[in-house]
Amino acid sequence: MALGALAVSAGFVAPVSAQPSTAELTWSTCPAEYELDPATDDCASVPVPRDYANPAAGTIDILVTRHRAEDPGARRGVLFTNPGGPGGDAIGSNSMIADQLPDSVGAQWDIVGVQPRGLAHAGAVECDTSPDVLAGMNLGFLGGTARAACEGDAPGSTAHITTENTARDWDEVRKAMGEDVVDIYGLSYGTVLASTYATLFPAHAGRIVLDSAVDQAWLWNHVLWEQNDGYKGRFYDLMDWLAAHDDTYGLGDTPLKVYQRWSDRIVEEAGGNPTLAPPPAQIGDVPPGLEQVADAYRAGVDLTGPARVQFEAFLRTLADPTHTQAASSIYVLTRQALPARNAWPMLARMIRDGAEAAPEGAGAPDPNSPEFQRAVQAQFMQSIVVCNENTAQARPDRIPGWLFSTFVTGDLFDAVGYSFSAGPACAGAPPVTALPPLDGQALATAPLLLQGLRDPQTPYDGGVALGGQMGAHLVTVEGGDHGAAMQGGNTVVDEAIVEYLETGSTGITHAPEAPITAPL
Repeated sequence: MALGALAVSAGFVAPVSAQPSTAELTWSTCPAEYELDPATDDCASVPVPRDYANPAAGTIDILVTRHRAEDPGARRGVLFTNPGGPGGDAIGSNSMIADQLPDSVGAQWDIVGVQPRGLAHAGAVECDTSPDVLAGMNLGFLGGTARAACEGDAPGSTAHITTENTARDWDEVRKAMGEDVVDIYGLSYGTVLASTYATLFPAHAGRIVLDSAVDQAWLWNHVLWEQNDGYKGRFYDLMDWLAAHDDTYGLGDTPLKVYQRWSDRIVEEAGGNPTLAPPPAQIGDVPPGLEQVADAYRAGVDLTGPARVQFEAFLRTLADPTHTQAASSIYVLTRQALPARNAWPMLARMIRDGAEAAPEGAGAPDPNSPEFQRAVQAQFMQSIVVCNENTAQARPDRIPGWLFSTFVTGDLFDAVGYSFSAGPACAGAPPVTALPPLDGQALATAPLLLQGLRDPQTPYDGGVALGGQMGAHLVTVEGGDHGAAMQGGNTVVDEAIVEYLETGSTGITHAPEAPITAPL
């Protein structure tokens, strides 16, 4: 089905007064660590086969959380959610997703999170999290290290942790809830999970919102490589934004001046300077007295800038190998903040005032805290899923780039993509399965695809490719926020979601960039 304003069929319109089924689930208070409000959220467990191909392997209990429809009289059904990852905790995120989706969605749907297998409360896998293991993960040897750390003396025991098996878990939950059809909101990796469910169980998949989708052909080595250029481009968007808000933050009125303040702060914090190329020089960067040769001056700065920052970083590393940009919390947070503009004001204050300006909880968690352990478990499960079903061929010719960016410069804008594309990320962990070819032809209602033009996490072209496989109706969203529905304040995106979920179609094909709602 072609992408466009008329790509969504009307499908079946759910009755407004659909009542909850009398499912044989015991709903009760959710585990305390999630701090969910029992007035709105409850949880239940569903036993599912550990290995769908081998029933004799026993079962695991999958935790399910439900944010109940806020207007029971208008209830339409259930909306399954997934926050991405792989490895995203669906219990902790479900209430947050419910809060971010349009109010009328929360009023009319029970919003349901199904914990992905391998995580806490879903057949949790016990992994060795000793410092030596974590050091191997930090160097980019993700899959082999995770598989060894989590399988222990039972080789092959993590082979069941796959997207397809999690999709089959969804159907077991659907049946346990007594629902014939479930609607879905999938974010990022959640679009792959949602599309897998729709491919396997099209008769039980209703209206599906794919927010920030991923090309199946890129899974998995190639998707991280595709992010490299997107993150760099989004970094320069950040520099432009900070220069445009010089009156608020005082970091400089040109992107190059802002870059230098950012670089100085990283050197101050970690001893090493960033190696990402500086933005192009502008007229405002030309020193007084050189106006007559401004074009030549700017050309010279642009020509020498990339080599200069690489050479400066090399000299600092020679003087002290610990002087690397990756040791700077501001540098790490910069990359993390790029797909979400609501984090940019906080980052701007950190560049201006130092890392101490970060709000509580913005830095790395205490290694002994439950938050840290959950983050480590999520990283292990992500690596296991990615390598278990990785079908994108490695590129050994990119090993020199991986070695340089990982062991010499510590440049996260290159190292992450190189570690997967070159092959080290899944070294020692060959694939055990492959996703089925994703296909939406059997769906009664075509999915809705929301895709950001400059989203670095899930690049636009890849999302459009998955949308084509699923026959989705495309809404192109300006800007580069990851998760069009999760940023808040985008009334056009909200309108498209509500219209689609309520009727099965929408004529909206384009949405503006979401405004920044965080205080400047």
